[in-house]
Amino acid sequence: MIAPKQSLGQNFLRDPNTIRRIADAVQAAPGPDAPVVEIGPGTGALTAALLERYPRLVALEVDDRAVAHLRGALPGLDVRHQDVLQTDWAALASERGGRLFVVGNLPYYITSPILFGLVDQRASIAEATVMMQREVAERLVAVPRTKAYGILSVVFQRYCDVQLLFKVPPTVFFPRPTVDSAVVRLTFRADSPPLSPEEDRYRVLVRAAFNQRRKMLRKALAAFGTVPEPWATKRAEELTGDDFEALSRALPA
Repeated sequence: MIAPKQSLGQNFLRDPNTIRRIADAVQAAPGPDAPVVEIGPGTGALTAALLERYPRLVALEVDDRAVAHLRGALPGLDVRHQDVLQTDWAALASERGGRLFVVGNLPYYITSPILFGLVDQRASIAEATVMMQREVAERLVAVPRTKAYGILSVVFQRYCDVQLLFKVPPTVFFPRPTVDSAVVRLTFRADSPPLSPEEDRYRVLVRAAFNQRRKMLRKALAAFGTVPEPWATKRAEELTGDDFEALSRALPA
């Protein structure tokens, strides 16, 4: 196997047990014909395990050398040379015949843009089973009044059920990263709010509140108008997603 230049700064898996655990974690997929999509397959270690289970697998890879390698090593694979941040998930779901099941080892430095891209296109995505830096994974599942609770916690818990499945040590990668990783499953709820100006405002509000998380909301959100009780004297980390929704409705439009 060749070693292509790292795809978007990615560290590649080399441990068979971890590869199997991630492939097995795609539980919601209804069967071998499920529309499964892998993000950033790199040299294809996880890809091969997924392809055995899901012969219609689509792999999205931006690195040209990795694409060439995958096409030679896995001739049955539908590998597409494209940037995941530019992917039209709705078109891909339509092409594959249903909401997608996304899986992948996310490059650390663009993890948040990928995650927000998935949540914005949740109407086309049933589930995402993805590996990321453990610190980011812990933010996704954090609860109010904890240090890790923040923008990611509020936004993603609003749109999906989030499970931190298992932690992954640096030793299973090449090259070896300096941080631990974790695998997370995001199951997007069909009844989550659709994209709209109101949803955009909600996210702006949450971001503004956590950008000054040490301040009471009457100060952190002063730009939005007078913050009413019972929220005025609270801090961002004390509010649940439902609290933020109620506050968003209470503030002047």
